[in-house]
Amino acid sequence: MVRKSAARSGAWEWNRTAQTRRGMLDAARAVFAERGFAEAGIADVVERAGCSVGSLYHHFGGKTELYLALWEDHHRASEEAAASGVAEARQAGVTDPVELFIAGARAYLRGSWQRRDLTRLFMDGDAPPGFELVRRTRGREWVRQNAVLLGAEDTPLDRLTTAVLTVAIAEASREVAVCETEAEADELIDASVALIRRLTSASPDA
Repeated sequence: MVRKSAARSGAWEWNRTAQTRRGMLDAARAVFAERGFAEAGIADVVERAGCSVGSLYHHFGGKTELYLALWEDHHRASEEAAASGVAEARQAGVTDPVELFIAGARAYLRGSWQRRDLTRLFMDGDAPPGFELVRRTRGREWVRQNAVLLGAEDTPLDRLTTAVLTVAIAEASREVAVCETEAEADELIDASVALIRRLTSASPDA
């Protein structure tokens, strides 16, 4: 009985810690989106989260770490959305690499609209020192993943095509995030898909 109680207590503590961290991230999301990184203060986040300064530093270490943790959450959600879109297309019988790429791009861009405050923050807002390097490193990994999905070969044309398609999606994400309505965002997503098809069909090796 003691062991079971200890196990339950441990699970409860872990859940409470997760909820505390989630509350801080949600508060940081609101504050950073409203004020940007430079103008946001730890006191603003703490007040909105209803926690103490000591608790925030215990969980995240500071404002920069909080920003990066929020970025990691956003990046993970974007990757999961794209992967889910590709998986659903495969289950539906889609095998063409470009169509699978498009399915992932659609899901990614829809996520950009759903989390448009974060998309705008991380693409156009100010950021802590070193963040641009983190973003570029992840961008290179994104290009590599897209190359695998597209079945691209290690040729200059294939490498350039994959890089251009990846940049096109990133720019479309920025435009989707500033749309005023969901209908406008959907139109832009459709236009992005049309552009992808045009770029891939224009390739001599398509």
